[in-house]
Amino acid sequence: MQKQINRFKVRTVSAIVASFFIAHAAWAVDPFTVRDIRVEGLQRVEPGTIFASLPFRVGETYDDEKGASAIRALFGLGLFKDVRLEVSGNVLVVIVEERPTVADVDFVGAKEFDKDVLKKALREIGLTEGRPFDKALADRAEQELKRQYINRSLYGAEVVTTVTPIERNRVNVTFSVIEGDVAKIKEIRIVGNKVFSESTLRNLFDLDTGGWLSWYTKSDRYSRTKLNADIETLRAYYLARGYLEFKVDSTQVAISPNKQDISVIINVTEGERFIVSGVKLEGNFLGREEEFKSLVTIKPGEAYNADQVAQTVKAFTEYYGSFGFAFAKVEGKPEIDRVNNRVAFVLQGDPSRRAYVRRINISGNNRTRDEVVRREFRQFESSWYDGDKIRLSRDRVDRLGYFTEVNVDTQEVPGTQDQVDLSLAVVEKPTGNLQLGVGFSSTEKVSLGFGFKQDNAFGTGNYLGLELNTGKFNRQFVLSTVDPYFTTDGISRTLDVYARTARPYDGQGGDYVIKTTGGSVRFGVPFSEVDTVYFGAGVEQIDISGINLPSVYQSHINTFGAKSSSIPLTVGWSRDERDSALVPTNGRFQRVYGDWGIAGDARFLRGNYQVQQYIALNKQFTIALNGELGWGKGLNGQPFPVFKNSYSGGLGSVRGFEAGSLGPRDSQGNSIGGPKKITLNAEVLMPFPGAGNDRTLRLFGFVDTGNVFGENDKYKLGDLRSSVGVGISWVSPLGPLRLAIANPLSKKPTDRIQRLQFQIGTSF
Repeated sequence: MQKQINRFKVRTVSAIVASFFIAHAAWAVDPFTVRDIRVEGLQRVEPGTIFASLPFRVGETYDDEKGASAIRALFGLGLFKDVRLEVSGNVLVVIVEERPTVADVDFVGAKEFDKDVLKKALREIGLTEGRPFDKALADRAEQELKRQYINRSLYGAEVVTTVTPIERNRVNVTFSVIEGDVAKIKEIRIVGNKVFSESTLRNLFDLDTGGWLSWYTKSDRYSRTKLNADIETLRAYYLARGYLEFKVDSTQVAISPNKQDISVIINVTEGERFIVSGVKLEGNFLGREEEFKSLVTIKPGEAYNADQVAQTVKAFTEYYGSFGFAFAKVEGKPEIDRVNNRVAFVLQGDPSRRAYVRRINISGNNRTRDEVVRREFRQFESSWYDGDKIRLSRDRVDRLGYFTEVNVDTQEVPGTQDQVDLSLAVVEKPTGNLQLGVGFSSTEKVSLGFGFKQDNAFGTGNYLGLELNTGKFNRQFVLSTVDPYFTTDGISRTLDVYARTARPYDGQGGDYVIKTTGGSVRFGVPFSEVDTVYFGAGVEQIDISGINLPSVYQSHINTFGAKSSSIPLTVGWSRDERDSALVPTNGRFQRVYGDWGIAGDARFLRGNYQVQQYIALNKQFTIALNGELGWGKGLNGQPFPVFKNSYSGGLGSVRGFEAGSLGPRDSQGNSIGGPKKITLNAEVLMPFPGAGNDRTLRLFGFVDTGNVFGENDKYKLGDLRSSVGVGISWVSPLGPLRLAIANPLSKKPTDRIQRLQFQIGTSF
């Protein structure tokens, strides 16, 4: 080889093409020993990245095959748009041209999505600030954006990419979007059905052809995921009614040429209806066959019901789990007699092996501390797997009210035969409420109001509430805090401190001030997983001063004095067996509490009992029942203090009557409440018309009955007020909102009627 400098240059689009040219180029170099390696053209990439990718080092022999491998490796990094190798004597020069780096990603015309959502979607395919950019990546980004819009039924969306080079080999990438109109479902057809009408089957679907509330529910927007869910609902409907061999033959989805109208056609074969002829057990049932048989919900002589089979299999699996058999397998095998349309079920049980829980993993609690969740668990790490304790743990976490979703998954530990990990996934919900207000009136002038309530303060699981009002005539300061785990044994502590000043100037010569200050402490002791006993004590002082007092306050002064105090002891009990504290559909809640004024000026007894029952009729309908009974009596010959009275009327008691207006009144006609109270409520919750199966917006019908009575009055059914009506329950961005329109049934001429009422955050 002559001593002149031999050079070769390879430009390629891919590493494979580069390899081909190097291997076959007529001007290929002869093998030589590399004395040095230089890199040229780097701007941001470290030289070490280049050297680590080369298949040779200084002192090693270089040949064409290694050169092709080097180019393939460097292109494979995805950092360069051009790579060249040059030989100068025994020195190898690697010349690269870096791909530009993305400096910024922006969107123009995107209204359907928040920009952060689109940026996250592009980040997952590799297009984000600081990453290398090329045309292929831009093409993938366009396809991803179109996919996001298709998921929102915007099939006509167009995306145009603009790449703007800027200094230091960087580019700004802008996606201009023309979203177009939403494609809507114009037709849903079910073909092949004979037993059930097409309208009956279509009513099972969450997807529909639209209604007057489609702007809210978006039920007429096509989604493949929702369609698959509806098909499963259709299949479950048939399988629950005896059609064991029902199947969906095909599904056709067609879109109009203008990409605005969608047609869905589902072809089905119903098959024959089968009756269950019998059920038998086979396998290992731990010598507890009779106990397992009591869990069978499959009923011979009735139509085959897939739900009953699934419930039985689940019950068997859970019962195995209560003995530590986390890997138990239960299979319901049908034995079909197609001649007589009969089916017998064989429940095959295999407990497999016993296991213990190695680790409990918690995810989704971005704000709530781990210990707040873990302390609700009754299944412990390094203990035998117990299905009952795991379900109880899940329910206890759900009843905290901090999460919208709570799911537990069991995972086998690789490489072991007797260990599992539990994964608890939660979805947090906002648990705080902040209120700020400024008011102005001719009497109050300027007043400031502040309110803060946090059920999960700073993620600790503690409740913190603060209310402050600076009005001239109505001022208050209330501070409340609840520590549900004041002790490690789960004893809770509640502290309340309050100071209120009211000057109810009525413009008729009355000028008086009522000051109420006090505080209390209560402890809750859990006696079981659902039972808690409360006890505590408090102190309160009432100071009334002024002229022309209403008779009820003057009577209070005559009995207890202008300044009166009370020191009540509190005792109570509650049992919570609801399936959820946020949206209960099943279970019962009971509560009993009592106050005993043992010291101070006012001596009294007060008790209250409340019970709530929730009954799920099916997926769409729920019955909610509420009952409350209150009683109070003054001691030592004293009347019951007016400031301890209960009130009735309005949301939370008897709807259709003005809030707190029922019961005894003073000589001026002011409602003063009473120590005795009865409240009965019944509700039926159902889907809102036009909203399909959306559960955030519900319609309910109700019947209310109740009243309050004076200390010396008897509970009389004839004095109860009642109403009937309908309402709307909406999980709004501000919280649960309930609006009710009521028609009073039993009323008196002096009652204050209020047919339309609404409130945020009430249950009944």
